[in-house]
Amino acid sequence: MRIIFILVALCLLVIVGSVSHVEAFNCDVTATGVNFGSYDVFSNIPLDSTGMINVSCNIPSQNPHAPLAVTISLSPGNSGTFSPRAMQQTAGPDTIHYNLYANASMSTPWGDGGGSSSVQTAFVTKDMPYRATIYGRIPARQNARAGSYSDVITVTIEY
Repeated sequence: MRIIFILVALCLLVIVGSVSHVEAFNCDVTATGVNFGSYDVFSNIPLDSTGMINVSCNIPSQNPHAPLAVTISLSPGNSGTFSPRAMQQTAGPDTIHYNLYANASMSTPWGDGGGSSSVQTAFVTKDMPYRATIYGRIPARQNARAGSYSDVITVTIEY
């Protein structure tokens, strides 16, 4: 039995929107990567895992309880496409296809709104940050050599 170790790392990129107020909104983003663990190339069942994205924002004192609309998008990673994304073998030429989703039904890839992907829009207040689960899936029966595979995804927050 061949076993493959996989980790999708989420890099963070914060895009700060300009605001014409004296005090500007500032948001912080943290993420926990999707770690798929071991992948069995002979299994008929897809391998699923989850990660997290947390967005917290200060809200200017002019209106401290006002909700701030934020849009969260994910890059396609090194594959350049959302469907499917591909993890690259660390020390070899192989790839493993996978995808990331914003819902447990894994119906539409989480991306930047292009290429049949969706973005997530949420409202953040000073007292209520946004916490999103990233649902990851590797389809079953992919023929790949044993080794470590990874991809780097950039999280972009617009407000």
